Amino acid sequence: MSIFAQHSERITTGLALVAFVLLVGFIDNFFVMWLFFGAIYLLAFKEAIVLFGVEKENLLPYAAGLWLIAGVYPYGDDLFVLAGVAYASAVAFNKELPWRDFFPFIYPTAGILFIFTMYQEYGVLSLLWLLVVVALTDVGAYAVGKSIGKTPFCQTSPNKTMEGVVGGVVVATFGGMFAGLTIVDFAVALVISFAVALTSIFGDLFESSLKRAAGVKDSGDLLPGHGGVLDRIDGYLFAGVTMLVLLRGLV
Repeated sequence: MSIFAQHSERITTGLALVAFVLLVGFIDNFFVMWLFFGAIYLLAFKEAIVLFGVEKENLLPYAAGLWLIAGVYPYGDDLFVLAGVAYASAVAFNKELPWRDFFPFIYPTAGILFIFTMYQEYGVLSLLWLLVVVALTDVGAYAVGKSIGKTPFCQTSPNKTMEGVVGGVVVATFGGMFAGLTIVDFAVALVISFAVALTSIFGDLFESSLKRAAGVKDSGDLLPGHGGVLDRIDGYLFAGVTMLVLLRGLV
């Protein structure tokens, strides 16, 4: 049986996602990008509520309100900090409020806000760079891990091997560097690509740890063959934060 026949649903969904993402990037319009990331954010936020075991079901309107503000406020990453200050103030006022309810406002909120802010500050090419690095990390880790992987990487994700992780980071560092040359020089592109690739590995591990704690295989079932939205963007949520911070610090 061919690889396509074995994974036809996953491959078909993946190709459709890539085509749609590239279309949004080609349009390169602020409002379209805001809608695109907003849809991803709210779907991921809903999944995070379940993974974190949040009992309240009325948090989604607050997330929607936060994203509405992100559409008019120029520093989206600051909104994550302000949300933290607001909730800490609320907890100080009412000690019955559990901190667990704030967790979805950290993950996936921070990552999405940082990625959207990166688009505002560095343009669509920065998103393409991020996409290339994280995708190459996944592909490289899978290919190397399947071919020569023997050493377990960590207990959180038993299928990952040290060889696969190293292979994925190396492939993504050098492959992503070429995408980064459209924005920065060689040395900076190399450093950022390495850091982003490494961070994306731990973004994937973090979501795996949440699913293990929640006792579920996938974060959702929206994407046939892939699971939920968080299953597809977990690496990007950590990597996007790293890329924006390093772009601001090194460029």
